[in-house]
Amino acid sequence: MIVAIDGPAAAGKGTLARRLAAALGYVYLDTGALYRAVAKSVLDAGGDPNDAGEAAAHAQALDPAALEAPGLRSEEVGDAASRVAALPAVRSALLAFQRRVAETPPGAVLDGRDTGTVICPEAELKLFVTAGLEERARRRLQELRSRGETHMLPQVLAEVAERDSRDRARQAAPLRPAEDAVEIDTTGMTPDAVFQRAFLLANERLAELERGSGPDGQ
Repeated sequence: MIVAIDGPAAAGKGTLARRLAAALGYVYLDTGALYRAVAKSVLDAGGDPNDAGEAAAHAQALDPAALEAPGLRSEEVGDAASRVAALPAVRSALLAFQRRVAETPPGAVLDGRDTGTVICPEAELKLFVTAGLEERARRRLQELRSRGETHMLPQVLAEVAERDSRDRARQAAPLRPAEDAVEIDTTGMTPDAVFQRAFLLANERLAELERGSGPDGQ
């Protein structure tokens, strides 16, 4: 089974996806990390993340080991990642890699902005994880401060809002829930509560698939 988890920045989808993959025994892929790795590669080379040709070249040459590179979660890389993710050539270069991971047996959990709409439109379970803008900005601020970075809430709020706008307005795979996605608003929810909700949905979907593959469902 493929589980696609989409949603805006700092909604909690990454934390949920990793935990859900571990509970199900599935492979996990943070698709956003791919764009962060491409962005970091461009920045490290002194390039422009808005340059489609340059960014696509880095995407095509991406080493999976780059997903573990230090500094991938910095604000500078995050902003650049949002820019390279808006480039169709970059998205095209990374599409096959993401789909190969999704096909890993017995299943995979992928999270990102367009996993259920573009990468895996055939996913058996699609979740759209969201939260209020201020809630997401507070979570992002806490994450940054935990890494020793100095930021203020108004700055982070503006950055998250700008990223939302860019993700939703881009022509290539804009951020939006799939028509058959289940929306989970995590505002005010604990990570445990979010996980329990998603784990229940996953088990219900697995049960449906098992019934469908039996003699009566053929």
